[in-house]
Amino acid sequence: MKALVYYAPGKKSWEEQPKPVIKEPTDAVVKILKTTICGTDLHIMKGDMPEVAAGRILGHEGVGIIEETGSAVSNFKKGDHVIISCVTSCGKCDYCKKGMYSHCEKGGWILGYMIDGTQAEYVRIPYADNSLYPIPAGSDEEALVMLSDILPTGFECGVLNGQVKPGDTIAIVGAGPVGMAALLTAQFYTPAEIIVIDQDDNRLAVAKTFGATHTINSASENAIEKVMAITNGKGVDTAIEAVGIPPTFELCEEIIAAGGHIANIGVHGKSVSLHLEKLWDRNISITTRLVDTISTPMLFKTVQSKKIQPKKLITHRFKLDQMIKAYDTFEHASREKALKVLIEN
Repeated sequence: MKALVYYAPGKKSWEEQPKPVIKEPTDAVVKILKTTICGTDLHIMKGDMPEVAAGRILGHEGVGIIEETGSAVSNFKKGDHVIISCVTSCGKCDYCKKGMYSHCEKGGWILGYMIDGTQAEYVRIPYADNSLYPIPAGSDEEALVMLSDILPTGFECGVLNGQVKPGDTIAIVGAGPVGMAALLTAQFYTPAEIIVIDQDDNRLAVAKTFGATHTINSASENAIEKVMAITNGKGVDTAIEAVGIPPTFELCEEIIAAGGHIANIGVHGKSVSLHLEKLWDRNISITTRLVDTISTPMLFKTVQSKKIQPKKLITHRFKLDQMIKAYDTFEHASREKALKVLIEN
């Protein structure tokens, strides 16, 4: 089969690789129909995750058809249409029993990280019964790819951890796909104002169409002053960090109101300054999280009912053998006006 293989920071190749096989009775092998590229994949390509081994097939999102199942898989069979969760969960360990699937003792986020991932023609999925979701006939595959990762990530790490409530003023720092997912799902809780901050005018314009009440281009405007003007000097109730670099996290520290919540989503490859000299008496909470995907069944229902339409995040479409071109487009998102790229087998 063909797959996207990572070798070192900045070095990747679309090449022939062995087709995956069943290794454990709980495994399934899935033929990829549609996949995508995540900002986390770009962090790997930048060298932010040196633990990723040379020769790793990247990718942790996708939908497909089951090609083969292990003898212990009971919920799925060959030919079933499935969503692949970005998080692998055994369902039995202490962390899984707490709903912290991201810290599963035998899984967690391993696809395209510790084991070969979904940017390929086929992928092996451990603990298939707990790590795949059935797709009903007639469903929109393109929308459901967004349920693999970005929609539950934006919702769980940003909106739920940020404790967004009706009437709140929230700021989302970063208008990439995960920031947009937070924007879409924050509206479940009817915040009064949603401020989206980014340096890309195209993404800010899209954020307006998705429900942002205010947008700020932090490259051309003083974001702190603008937020304080919008909030009458108080700051925001929730600041969601959706980039993963020091300046965006520190911006969240500057704009948070007393009693507020800073919810980190971004993947950080460098240390960030925590300004406790300013925050020690502000009654704020700072949360971190890796997506657990516990919200996927609920989000699946909202997508199926078209209450939210994550398909609108897709800006570019490619065939699987155009993977290198898809990466180039996503890596130059501002130039290409890209949000989410869809890659189809």
